[in-house]
Amino acid sequence: TEDEILLFEKEIKEFWVKFKSVYGPDQINQTLALRDSCKESIKTLSEKWSKKLKEGDMMIDKIQQYNSEILQQSQRISENQEHFTEIKSNLNQQEEQKKDLTESIQELKEELMKKKEIISSKSKAAKERLEQLCKSKLLFEERLGLEIRRIPNEQLQFIFRHIDHKDPDKPYTFTLSINEQGDYEVTSCTPPLDCIAEFQLKVRETNNFSAFVANIRKAFTALSYK
Repeated sequence: TEDEILLFEKEIKEFWVKFKSVYGPDQINQTLALRDSCKESIKTLSEKWSKKLKEGDMMIDKIQQYNSEILQQSQRISENQEHFTEIKSNLNQQEEQKKDLTESIQELKEELMKKKEIISSKSKAAKERLEQLCKSKLLFEERLGLEIRRIPNEQLQFIFRHIDHKDPDKPYTFTLSINEQGDYEVTSCTPPLDCIAEFQLKVRETNNFSAFVANIRKAFTALSYK
């Protein structure tokens, strides 16, 4: 109603009169200055925190970048460790191969030394046998009409005469050597005898050299009558 409106306007006027009486121009100006100061502080704080937020974002980016680099370095370290493990395994294999090779070389050296000793022993035995044969030379020459000659390659040539009654000077020969096994071996026989292999086997079994030479002479004698 109009009365109510007039009453409301009256109350508003009374309120402003009271407000102005309580808050004078100085207080209003102080309030406005305080407001402006608060706005300025809020603006300063906003700019400061905005800067802090930007720095925080940059720090987060750097941390993420560092994490990425650390991850890449970890991967490289893992790859290097695998490569190192592979190299170490290869080195261990090479050491094992070197060890096996060293052992094989040592075994070969020992085997070679044994073979040298055996060869030396057999060579010594062969020389001793040849020396014994040479010592028996005079005996064979006197009793069997035999001449023994030493020829190259450590061989002995046996020459029989006085076998063929028609031609007493006709030579009947065979050549003898000592093989690597230290056994007697007939390398040639003139004229050939079918029984020479049998005589050779028997002298290897009995080591009776005198009987061996005597048997060959008998075989030559029997051949001369044919």
